Amino acid sequence: MIELENVSFSYDGQEHDGLHDINLKIADGECVLFCGRSGCGKTTITRLVNGLIPQFYQGEFHGRVLVDGQEISNLPMYQIAAKVGSVFQNPRTQFFNVDTDSEIAFGIENEARPPRELAERVEQTTEDLHIRKLRSRNIFELSGGEKQKIAFASVYAMNPKIYLLDEPSSNLDMTSIQELKEHLRLIKSQGKTILIAEHRLYYLMELADRIVYLEKGKIKRVYTPEEFRRLPENEREYMGLRAVDLTEVLPPQKCLPVSAPILELQDVTLRYKKRTILHHIALSAAKGEVIGVVGHNGAGKTTFSRALCGLHKDCDGQFLWDGRPMDRKARLKKSYMVMQDVNYELFADSVEAECSFGIRNPDQKLVVETLEELGLASYRERHPNTLSGGQKQRVAVAVSMICGKNLLVFDEPTSGLDFDSMAQVAGLIRRLSDMGKVIFIVTHDFEFVCRTCSRVLHFDEGEMPDDVPVVMDALPKLRELFSVKVNVSEGDREGGLGHSDGRRGNL
Repeated sequence: MIELENVSFSYDGQEHDGLHDINLKIADGECVLFCGRSGCGKTTITRLVNGLIPQFYQGEFHGRVLVDGQEISNLPMYQIAAKVGSVFQNPRTQFFNVDTDSEIAFGIENEARPPRELAERVEQTTEDLHIRKLRSRNIFELSGGEKQKIAFASVYAMNPKIYLLDEPSSNLDMTSIQELKEHLRLIKSQGKTILIAEHRLYYLMELADRIVYLEKGKIKRVYTPEEFRRLPENEREYMGLRAVDLTEVLPPQKCLPVSAPILELQDVTLRYKKRTILHHIALSAAKGEVIGVVGHNGAGKTTFSRALCGLHKDCDGQFLWDGRPMDRKARLKKSYMVMQDVNYELFADSVEAECSFGIRNPDQKLVVETLEELGLASYRERHPNTLSGGQKQRVAVAVSMICGKNLLVFDEPTSGLDFDSMAQVAGLIRRLSDMGKVIFIVTHDFEFVCRTCSRVLHFDEGEMPDDVPVVMDALPKLRELFSVKVNVSEGDREGGLGHSDGRRGNL
C-alpha cells in the first residue's frame, strides 16, 4: 500500500508547482490516474513516491510518504528502486547506455543477478513487450516513441511492485499508445500498482480504478471512471482536461486557402547514413496553411521537418520559395523549428530572456503579449529549466511567434500539454496562420489537428501516400491515418534524427 499523509512540498525558490495537504491511500494492485493542468502537482506526487523528493529535488517537505508501511524518505535509493520503477516523460534522462540491450539489462545487472538469469529476464521482457525489432540497436538511432518503449522495458525487466509513469504517451503515435495500453493491462493483470500522471486520458479509461484530479497542488476530487466519463464536455474543458473519447472529437469545417503556393517541394528524397528515408516527395503550400504531418514512430516525419528547416543535409530535389530555389542555408534563415525535446533549445536564465535570446532587435511588446497569451507571464523571471514539461513547451512555442520567420515547423508541440495549454497553442497557431506564415506540425495529437490544421500529410514506407483535408467529409480517413498499424522493417526506420544542434541562430 502507498500512503500520503498530510503531505505538503514546495521546491526551493519556487512558489508554484508544489503540493498542499495531500492525503491519499493507494491499495496494492490499484491503477490510479493523476490529471490536471500543467503544474498542478502530478509529477511531484510521483517524485515523492520514488524518493526523488527529497533525495534529488530539494525543498520544504511536511508529512509522510509510506510504501508498505516504510517511510520513503528513510530508505536508501537502491531499496526504493527494488520496489518502485519509474518511466519519465523524457526517456533520455533515464538512459545509462548507448545500446538497447544494455539499457534493458542495466537495472537487473545492478541487482547482481547471475548472467543466465539476467539473459532470461531480458529475453522474457522482449517477448512480453513485443520489442524484438528494438533489440541490439543504438539508443541514439531510435525515434522518441521507440526510446519510450525501451525505458518501459528497462523498468519491466526489474519486475518492480509499483510502476510510476509520467506522461508516458507524450511521444507516441496512436498505435504505440495502444501498445502502451496493452503493456499497462499486462502489468495490472500481474497485480502491479500503477500511478500515471497524464494529460491524454482516452486510452486509460478502461484501466484506471480511480482518477485523481489536482488543482493548484491540492486534490480537488477523486472520481471513478464512470463518474469521470459522465462529466459534461464544457465542464471537463473548464477543468483543463483533454478528451476522454476521441470518437467525439469532430473537426470543424475549414476554408482551405485558395492563394497561389509560396512553398513547393519537387521530387525530394531524404537519406540518413546512405539509407533512403523518404523519396519522391512533392507538395505545395500557400501562405497561412497549417499542415499536419503524421505517421507511425520512425516513418520519417522528423527527418522531413529538419530538411524543411535546412537542418538535414543528405537530400535531393528542389525546395522553392515564391518560385525561387532555396538551398540549405536559405532554408535555415527562413525557418524556425520547435523541437520535440525543447530542452535542446532553452538557453537563457529566465523565461522572458528566452523569448528574445538570439533574436536581433526583438519586439519587447510582442514578447510581453505572447507571454500573457500563453499563460507564462507569472513565470517571466523563472529559469526555463525549473518549469514543468508543458510549460517549457509553451516557452518554445512563444519564441516561434517572436522570431519573425516565415516557415515554422513544430515537432510535437502539444507533447505533455493539458487542455488549456493545447487550446492556447492552437490559438497561437491560428494567429501565426493569419500572419501568413507557412506552418507544418508533426504530431500524433488528433484532437490538436482537428483544432488547427487545414490538411494532413501521411508518411508511410518511405512515401507520402496521403494528403487529406481536415474537413468533416474526410473524418473517417483522418481517423484511419492516426490509428493505422504499420509493421516497420529495420531498414525503413529514420534513426535518431529528432534534434538539431540546438543553436537558435541556425534556425
